[in-house]
Amino acid sequence: MTLNTAYQEKFQSRHIAPNEADTAQMLKTVGVNSLDELIDQTVPAKIRLKQPLNLPAALSEFDYLNTLRQTASKNKVFKSYIGQGYHDVIVPGVIQRNILENPGWYTQYTPYQAEIAQGRLQALLNFQTMVIDLTGMEIANASLLDEGTAAGEAMFMQYSLRKNQQASVFFVSEEVLPQTIDILKTRSEPYGITLQVGDHRTVELNENMFGAIVQYPAGDGQVYDYAGFAADAHAKGIKLTVVADLMSLVLLTPPGEWGADIVVGTSQRFGVPMGFGGPHAAFFATKDEYKRSMPGRIIGVTIDSAGNYALRMALQTREQHIRRDKATSNICTAQALLAIMAGMYAAYHGPQGLKLIAERIHGLVVLLSQSLEQLGYEQLNSAYFDTVKFDLGNLVNPIHSEALNNEVNFHYKGSQISIAIDETTSPEDIKTIVKFFAKVKGKTINDVDFDGLQAKLQTVIPTNLQRKSAYLTHPVFNSHHSEHEMLRYIKSLETKDLSLCHSMIALGSCTMKLNATTEMVPVTWADFGKMHPFAPADQTGGYMQLFDELNNWLSEITGFAAMSLQPNAGAQGEYAGLMVIRAYHMDRGDHHRNIALIPSSAHGTNPASAAMAGMKIVVVKCDENGNIDVADMRAKAEQYKNELSCLMVTYPSTHGVFEESIIEICEIIHQNGGQVYMDGANMNAQVGLTSPANIGADVCHLNLHKTFCIPHGGGGPGMGPIGVAKHLVPYLPGHAVVDIDKGKSIPAVSAAPWGSASILIISHAYIAMMGGDGLTNATRYAILNANYIKARLQHHYPVLYTGANDRCAHEMILDCRAFKNFGIEVTDIAKRLMDYGFHAPTVSFPVAGTVMVEPTESEPKHELDRFCDAMISIRHEIDDVEKGLSDKTDNPLKNAPHTVGVVTGNDWEHPYTRQKAAFPLPYVAAYKFWPSVGRVNDTYGDRTLICSCPPLTDYEFEESEVTTPEFGT
Repeated sequence: MTLNTAYQEKFQSRHIAPNEADTAQMLKTVGVNSLDELIDQTVPAKIRLKQPLNLPAALSEFDYLNTLRQTASKNKVFKSYIGQGYHDVIVPGVIQRNILENPGWYTQYTPYQAEIAQGRLQALLNFQTMVIDLTGMEIANASLLDEGTAAGEAMFMQYSLRKNQQASVFFVSEEVLPQTIDILKTRSEPYGITLQVGDHRTVELNENMFGAIVQYPAGDGQVYDYAGFAADAHAKGIKLTVVADLMSLVLLTPPGEWGADIVVGTSQRFGVPMGFGGPHAAFFATKDEYKRSMPGRIIGVTIDSAGNYALRMALQTREQHIRRDKATSNICTAQALLAIMAGMYAAYHGPQGLKLIAERIHGLVVLLSQSLEQLGYEQLNSAYFDTVKFDLGNLVNPIHSEALNNEVNFHYKGSQISIAIDETTSPEDIKTIVKFFAKVKGKTINDVDFDGLQAKLQTVIPTNLQRKSAYLTHPVFNSHHSEHEMLRYIKSLETKDLSLCHSMIALGSCTMKLNATTEMVPVTWADFGKMHPFAPADQTGGYMQLFDELNNWLSEITGFAAMSLQPNAGAQGEYAGLMVIRAYHMDRGDHHRNIALIPSSAHGTNPASAAMAGMKIVVVKCDENGNIDVADMRAKAEQYKNELSCLMVTYPSTHGVFEESIIEICEIIHQNGGQVYMDGANMNAQVGLTSPANIGADVCHLNLHKTFCIPHGGGGPGMGPIGVAKHLVPYLPGHAVVDIDKGKSIPAVSAAPWGSASILIISHAYIAMMGGDGLTNATRYAILNANYIKARLQHHYPVLYTGANDRCAHEMILDCRAFKNFGIEVTDIAKRLMDYGFHAPTVSFPVAGTVMVEPTESEPKHELDRFCDAMISIRHEIDDVEKGLSDKTDNPLKNAPHTVGVVTGNDWEHPYTRQKAAFPLPYVAAYKFWPSVGRVNDTYGDRTLICSCPPLTDYEFEESEVTTPEFGT
């Protein structure tokens, strides 16, 4: 036996699923002799990279984690009392292990297929109920990206609802957090909205104002009574947004009870780690009358085909993928996973547990205030929840030094400091702070009567601002307080949801690939998770090294000069990229350049983002092959050459094709004074083979939750950093708190300087372990897997668009429109796939009546075959309907999905068998996933909108309430 001591396992062999034998069989089916031949036939030669990616050699999983440990150790995790919207938390272990670290939760997709997403829909409904109860509002959504952007969404909603169309001033309290004001600056400029920042106590509200925003408690910790301000605003037709601390609302009068029209904030301190800025679930609550203008996803209660309680995403006609540039926002990603954690935190602790936590926080900060006052320090806040403020004068520097010596961070502003207490703070922590405050004054802790103070602690919240109303009264928040109960509740919901743990999710344009365990593990390391985003720079060396490496690697992959890691969603990246282009034109004096050319096939977020950036959209036609009509684009570029700002283009195209004319298209835009913005949704077909810069783009956002392995998390988190060419680098987003200015930076687009920083680790791990060769192979296999599926299915379903050599890129569109002639809708196919154990591909996008399939490189041949077998079997079922062998209205497709209750029930009157319904192919029986509800009734849900947990008595609907289901796509 010859021994090999040089062996090192390659991570790419774990990430890329097809083995050598499978590859050979797949190539044969596709009709090529080698993978190189397939790539040559698929990717146009003129856009191919001339050199391989220049990236560090791939690390094994073991070596990567050891290396990252060394990087993480460069972060100095001090005790953080900075506050400013971010607080350390105690993550309940049962939630961390069984949700945050559980692929059964983090690999799910957005719940567009409601029947196999009932678990997470219920968890998100819990979140909405929690927010409604705590804020005192009537309706809430299922989370937004962060507190700052939620405030930006609120400003625009107020603007769109204004009755006085001439009103263009938005009043901003100077006590709103600086990162939020920064985002309001970014969001307001394209619309010509004037921000008036000032003191809410002295401002004169007037008819030129359409809205106002205040912070509760204020940014410095003071709790103001805003009731009079709210009444004055309403008397003048001004709507009021309140940015509220969710934990404080356990003790404070909720804004809905004193006049708020909109309440926003972050749920981060409900059991979600700081993570150097994210990801965290923001919340958005408002009045019921504004529900059709509210941004984001709303989870609503409806019924299924049997009249049983079911959940779905409600009012989807508000969303950007339908309304495009007329949408209320460009939101494509929420923070579903983090919202679920926050909702579970509330369920685990319940109303009494939350009150004890809030009272403890409040009690400790009162103890701190009174202790320091005994030492002779003057506390400036008269009413506060968790934050106290001191003006230290010339003692600020000695206090700062002592704080650092004790590994403590406060928030400093000139000679003033503020100290924010959180749930991790203990009485011993308070004593530590008091000790060094005493030392600076030449005193000791013995000069403070701790026992006496603790014995008579009383709240400093005025009686009229103390919460008196009940909250979290629903049984879901009063039933799961032991760990066993919570564990079983979490698992009961998990079993209702299909995730990548069960089967491939072949979603076109969404790239549901492997989220490797090694990539996920470091996210919950304390060295990363407990870092405050505004910690001093000399404490953040590990994160800075990680960002620097990721910036360099992504720049190499895209061919660009630099990246901004700030945008924390794909559509946020679109918006950031367009705002950078806008700033570039403005800086050159081209204020008139505001036309965005957008192909008719573009993602709905493209026109929505362009509209938000203040651009006018001109649609470019596509030809009969689905490619951009170059002649039409040239004509429009020349027609608007004096006003042309940019082209927004997806590559490979939204139709899954490498368009041969892409370089020519980019040249036409540049010749007419515009910039090229490339949507990076399909980057999984580019990495290592071509690049946005090589094609001619100036800006590109990257969906790290697609190509670079951050999980979709059931609808979020995501990350959408942008890469830019050299001439645009000076305009990359800055930040109001942390200096990341590039010279001419636009204001912030996200609340934290590096967006959802903690999940950038996942993409860093993926690139480091794959290396340049592995990343390129991943792209090659993504193209192979897609063409293999195409080869197997094209004789059963027409493939709508292909490239010059009849190849698709990494995805394809299967045309199902002809089936409508005999009563079968594409929705029926989507629902029937559930009976086979699969989540449907992307339905009716970008072409109505089609499905778009993207398998990714992480799926093995046998899984591709299972999916193809299912699709072929469904095609035979459609044939039976067409030939009259199956009833046109009572067939397996129309009745899908079939629940266990239906299949095993006493009554079965369908003309097909139970076996056909539930086990249509032999493999299904071996590993059956049962949808927990029948087909949901969308119309009923929108007509009778309920977006909070209904009383248990409402879970069973009266027979008279059940209507004939009307189903849409």
